[in-house]
Amino acid sequence: MINPARLHSDLSRLGRETDMFLATVSSLSDEELAAPSLCEGWTRAHVIAHVASSGRALVGLIDWATSGEERQLYASPEARSQAIAALAALPREELLAEVRDSAAAFADEAQRLTGELVAPEVKVGGRELPATSIVALRIAEVVVHHHDLDTSWTIEEADPDSLLNAIEAVVRAMRAKGAPGMTLVTEERDEWVIGDGGLRVESDREGLLKWLARGDAEDVEAAGPVPVLPAW
Repeated sequence: MINPARLHSDLSRLGRETDMFLATVSSLSDEELAAPSLCEGWTRAHVIAHVASSGRALVGLIDWATSGEERQLYASPEARSQAIAALAALPREELLAEVRDSAAAFADEAQRLTGELVAPEVKVGGRELPATSIVALRIAEVVVHHHDLDTSWTIEEADPDSLLNAIEAVVRAMRAKGAPGMTLVTEERDEWVIGDGGLRVESDREGLLKWLARGDAEDVEAAGPVPVLPAW
């Protein structure tokens, strides 16, 4: 189980990041929703649809953790794509309602994580995730995809601990996908080792996250050529 005080803290930060995300989403016109995002091939509406869809899908991980019965986020990659496309095609107000309802449903269901966790680990995309980190994964998704909307909001506005959640989620994915060996160091003195840790890469948390998640290497310094990373 997650300590209730920790879960309260995690959900409080999730609420803060979600409120900012929803404020940005609510400010977008139909034309702005149809504009490209930082996710290749996706409009902003697709990004918002993904956040709505994944919020409901992540409840399945809570079910897995609390029941011990294995659940998949989606039946298949095709099912995931179809779900996102269907939501992205909704009229603006319906899409906004979906993302709000999804966020509220996840926050409510997450309260179950203070009970007995039958499965201490679950799997996301074939990689293991501590059940106690399900809320942190949701925080990571909201922060990174808020950045993907490419609006006046900047990743620097996220809570420092939310940035840590996001970096840890991306690092976990990089390890699972066989990213080049690197030692990642932030100005805040965080450190992560991937593979053999061969290449030292430095930045602040914001710059490191933008590079790891979306390949923006403008604010990172490395002791050699900056590698191309697997998609998160």
